[in-house]
Amino acid sequence: MKYQAQDFKSNQQVRWCPGCGDHAVLAALQRALPAVAEELDLPKEKFVVVSGIGCSSRLPYYMDTFGFHGIHGRATALSTGLKVARPELSVWQACGDGDALAIGGNHFIHAIRRNVDLNIILFNNQIYGLTKGQYSPTSKFGAITKTSPYGTVENPFTPGQLVIGARGTFFARGLDVDIKNNPDIFLAAALHKGASVCEMLVNCMIFNDGAHAAISAREVRADKTIFLRDGEKMIFGANNDKGLVLENGALKAVTIGQDGYTLDDILVHHAGTRDTFIHSMLIDMKDDLPVALGVIRNVEDSTYDENVEKQLQEVTAAAKVHSVDELLHSGSTWEVK
Repeated sequence: MKYQAQDFKSNQQVRWCPGCGDHAVLAALQRALPAVAEELDLPKEKFVVVSGIGCSSRLPYYMDTFGFHGIHGRATALSTGLKVARPELSVWQACGDGDALAIGGNHFIHAIRRNVDLNIILFNNQIYGLTKGQYSPTSKFGAITKTSPYGTVENPFTPGQLVIGARGTFFARGLDVDIKNNPDIFLAAALHKGASVCEMLVNCMIFNDGAHAAISAREVRADKTIFLRDGEKMIFGANNDKGLVLENGALKAVTIGQDGYTLDDILVHHAGTRDTFIHSMLIDMKDDLPVALGVIRNVEDSTYDENVEKQLQEVTAAAKVHSVDELLHSGSTWEVK
């Protein structure tokens, strides 16, 4: 069966605030899953959406798939168990920056380290929304919130650097307003064998409005962001006349045709290289550099669920006992009459 986006929409009323960036991420996922189903030859009943607690964790209700609404911070543990027990399923996880990186941080990094074949969508609005505006692990230094009325005194996590530090094999980043490219990010995540982390920069209209406006506003987006495509030059700008070069061990944004820089000088993006040097710098770009969007890292490695399945098969093949009945009749036995 060839699916349409409508096939993945449930009959539940979407109860996010008007203008919340989560709406756009939901729409992008619903648009992406028909392509995922076609590419992986999966029927709709093989898709599962798992979540923890938070605004983003309402996502399973709005998807016409199997789903599981878990408890705070434990979505990754639930997803891991499900994927290992049922490796044929396409498991998608919706989690927020507080849900996944605070109470759920331990589960998050270890699922990445193990390379469990999950598709993790990390909604990052840099705030706790459902519990009414406390600062989160990704809130900017100095952010004034309900729990930091004088400004936070903590340095925030960079989710992509957590992925790199945990030896992650896939990391992508998208903007909620980028309706065109986000479905492609989710498709690439689904086709990747291993833990795929897609950080979605979303806006919370109520408690952190404009968190990403410096890069997401229409009038600045082309110059403040760069969408990376594997095998293509790292070019950006309203006129596609800017690019990234590597000088003195650091990335630098230049204008093509000025100061002696030509198109040949611009770096080519290689998402599949195992070396984390360039990937790490792309994830952490700030100040005079554009924020990197798209698939930044996508490398191959064995997965935890495949390794567990392989180990079970090897142990089973070498075992002398293959059933409970054989176990009960093994060793020294006797019959009472």
